[in-house]
Formats: sequence, structure tokens, C-alpha cells
Amino acid sequence: MSAALTFLGGAREVTGSCILVQSDRNRFLVDCGMFQGGGESDRKNQRRMPVSPSSIDFVLSTHAHIDHSGLLPKLVRDGFRGPVYCTPATADLLKVMLPDAGHIQEKEAEWESRKRERGGRKTVAPLYTEADAIAVGPRLRAVPYGKAFEPAHGISATLLDAGHILGSAIVTVFLRDGGTEKRLVFSGDLGHRGLPIVRDPSPVARADALVIESTYGNRLHKGMGDTEEEFVRAVHDTLRRKGGNVIIPAFAVGRAQDILYLLADLTRRGRLSGITVYVDSPLAAEATRITMRHPECFDEATREVFAWRDAHPEAMRVVFTRSAEESRALNSLHGGAIILAGSGMCEAGRIKHHLKHNLWRKESSVIIVGFQAQGTLGRKIVEGAKRVKVLGEDIAVAADVYTIGGLSAHADREDLLAWAGHFEAPPGTVLVAHGEESVSLEFAGTLRSRLGWTAEVPVPGSPVMI
Repeated sequence: MSAALTFLGGAREVTGSCILVQSDRNRFLVDCGMFQGGGESDRKNQRRMPVSPSSIDFVLSTHAHIDHSGLLPKLVRDGFRGPVYCTPATADLLKVMLPDAGHIQEKEAEWESRKRERGGRKTVAPLYTEADAIAVGPRLRAVPYGKAFEPAHGISATLLDAGHILGSAIVTVFLRDGGTEKRLVFSGDLGHRGLPIVRDPSPVARADALVIESTYGNRLHKGMGDTEEEFVRAVHDTLRRKGGNVIIPAFAVGRAQDILYLLADLTRRGRLSGITVYVDSPLAAEATRITMRHPECFDEATREVFAWRDAHPEAMRVVFTRSAEESRALNSLHGGAIILAGSGMCEAGRIKHHLKHNLWRKESSVIIVGFQAQGTLGRKIVEGAKRVKVLGEDIAVAADVYTIGGLSAHADREDLLAWAGHFEAPPGTVLVAHGEESVSLEFAGTLRSRLGWTAEVPVPGSPVMI
């Protein structure tokens, strides 16, 4: 029995995760993510799938982040009619995240078209619409962690806890043909050990072929103790000493809830007091409600902190802004506010407005708590740009910028090696993906030197036979 894996995205780059798996009998995808980070990403998002979407039997979705799920609406619009398997929490998140992404696509196309019309140029169409995204909902099939299912004849699969965000999964797939069998394991995005809310990644013992992520495969995160100290210092220095605002770009799903958890825990322990947090993201508000509906994903520490928060609602003021008017009103706050807004890489959404009104102010601070892909506004800020373009305007970067890696939802190098160390024998094929090219190549070398594995970094679009 032969099978081929073709990386349509997420190989030698971080975004656009999508793997086409073709066996003798079936054709399916693991993830169908959107590329993020500038003009080249826009071109990649627009290109046609190398096979007809109608010929794809099913999709296995590792989690709801847009770089893993954001092209599902385009896939369905272009003819895919199969099921999309995921965990119950991921299904709930996709039902709100994808329509939100479609709405953003429509608004950005409308804005760009108006600009083009003024210049006498051709208008543009959105990548997909909110209606296209809603059409994904009926295709979702929720499967609990650890329950084997058969998406097609001769194929069985199981979703295991990846510890990355609510509902994130490691995907294990058995391909059977007669008396032969191949076990494929797709790590998805693995979580950082000790991450708030979710449990640590589940161990896997064996695989004939393994696809492992490498986002932070060349570095270590700060410990949670150091992370807390830096976070508390940033908040105190900004709110108490300088009297400015704290601006936190955060992914609406996962990171926003982690930040709320951390702020509640620090308040519970007396490290912070009297703070007001504005969650300026309708999607983050909905994702937070969904999070509370899935306590089966929580670790024990999270249960304790959330129970305390419920018993002491006055200890930390949390304000969820809904309308655009409520969001704009935050621009009049010149100090004393913690403003949490999307998107996590500063590429879209309400965070741009808060950066426009605070980046140039020496008394304010920006706390970066997640990975910033190449070409994104967030990456430029992290790399020390003195001026950046925000909403078409050149803005000076005078605010203090804190990069706090210990809150990353991604495993670092030692987390990845620890998870890989659970394999009882080296997988026959090891493919290192979901990392910038230099990082993936370095981590493949680390797997070879530390574990003795034969690891390689796939080339986008080139099939790998397994």
C-alpha cells in the first residue's frame, strides 16, 4: 500500500497549514488553513487547489485557528461536499470564527474596492463571504477525544488532546489495505507544557509517518515564573507609574482566554489589584462563552481559578465591548485601561485602531504574547521598527513593547522533544512542518542529533511517498 503527503501550505512557513493525503483508495486533507502576512499570502489564498475540491473525501481539522481552518469556506464554495471531522469544542469555535473571517473578508474587499474606484481601478471581490463560511457548519462532524471513527472505508482515525487551544487535536490515522497498515500521526500545533486552561499534549507511542510542527523549534520559552514577573511589571509600570494604557494584541481564540485566566489568577494571588480589562473583540467574547461550555478540556488549576472568579466578580472588572461605537469610545481612554483586542498578529480587526491611538504614546505599552509571522504588522513591531503603517497612516513607535514568550500556546524546542520522546521507536518518516524555513531545518537537525531520527523538511507542493 502506498500513500503520498503533499504540503499545500505550512511547510517552510508558519501559516496556511494544509496537507493533502492520497492513498490508493482515498483523498483527504489534514487542515485547510489561510495564509497570513502580506501580499504573497493574499496570492496564495486565491490560488486553486491542485485537485478538484469535489474529489476530496473528507477533512480532518486539528483546531480552529484561522491559519489551520480559514480556507474551509473557500473549499466548500468551490465544490467540497464531504464531512469535516474535529472535536466538539473546535466545531463550536468554527461556527463563530469562520463567519467572522468571512465578514472581515467582505469588509476589507469593500474598503479596497472603494480605494480602487477613487483611482479608477478595477474593484476586488472578497476571498469568500460570510455566507460561504456559514455553509461550512453543516459539514462539521464532532468527535470526542480518544474515540476512534471511520471517515472512509479502510481508514480509521482518532483525535488526541494537543494542549494548544480549546479543542486542539493531534490526529492519528490508520490506513488499511488488505493485510497491510500504515499509521500516520499529525501533531497539529502542540501546546506549551503548563499552559493555562488546557491540558498538556497527549503522548503518542508509534507512527509509520509523523508530521511534527516546529514553530518554536529553535528556542525556549521563558518559565511561567519569569513570564508572570515580566507581565506584572509591564502592567504596573504602565498603569501606575506612567498612567498609560496596556494594549494586548491577542488571538480571539486561545490567547484571549489565557490572558483573562492569567489576570484573574494574578488578582486572586494579590499580584494585581483594581484592574479593568476591556475585551474589544466580539469573537473573543463568543470564544470565551464557548470555552466555559467545555470544562472537559480544562486542567485542575483552571477549574480552581474560574471558581474563584465566579465567587469574586468584583475583584477584576472585565468589560466586553460589542458595537463599533463602544470600541471607538475606548480611544478616549488615555490611561488606566488594559485593552485586549484581535487580531493576534495585528493584521486585521480592532487592534489596529488601538495601536493607532497608543503606539505613538510614550506612556502606553504594547504586550506581545504570541507568534508574529513574517510580513505582519506585529512582527515589524517586535523587530523594533521605529515607524509602522497602521490603517494607511505612518505611526511612530514610542510605546514600550514587551514580548512575553512564556504565554505562547506553542510548544518550544524542549516541549517538542519531550513529546517526541514518548515514541517507543523512531517513526519511519518524520516531516518537520509549520515553521519558518530556517527554524524547521534546524529542528530537523535537532531531531537527528538528539533522538537519532531521520527527519526532513518537506518542499511545498512536492509529494512525499510514505
